[in-house]
Amino acid sequence: MPRPTAAQLAYGSATVIVSTIAMLLLSQTSTGLGVAVISAAALALGLLVALTVPVPRRRGRHAARTAAGAPTGSAGSVASAGETAQDARVPDPRTASAEHPVHH
Repeated sequence: MPRPTAAQLAYGSATVIVSTIAMLLLSQTSTGLGVAVISAAALALGLLVALTVPVPRRRGRHAARTAAGAPTGSAGSVASAGETAQDARVPDPRTASAEHPVHH
């Protein structure tokens, strides 16, 4: 299971706090059982909210590819008409340069 993002933690925590306070104020309960039920309901609601927050897609070599093989991502990574999808993602190989010789 992947780690939760900061947005998921923030939205889930805020939901638990706000919903707990709201339900306690609306129900006006003072019994231990009532507070326990409301707390459990608030935790369940916070978990639901945290799991439904959209997760950003991974960028990099492990990113999922579309069925057509077209590149996905920002407008800066769109391949031109003459390039294939793989050419647009893979940089040219590095070569040795005379500017930075290796000293032995």
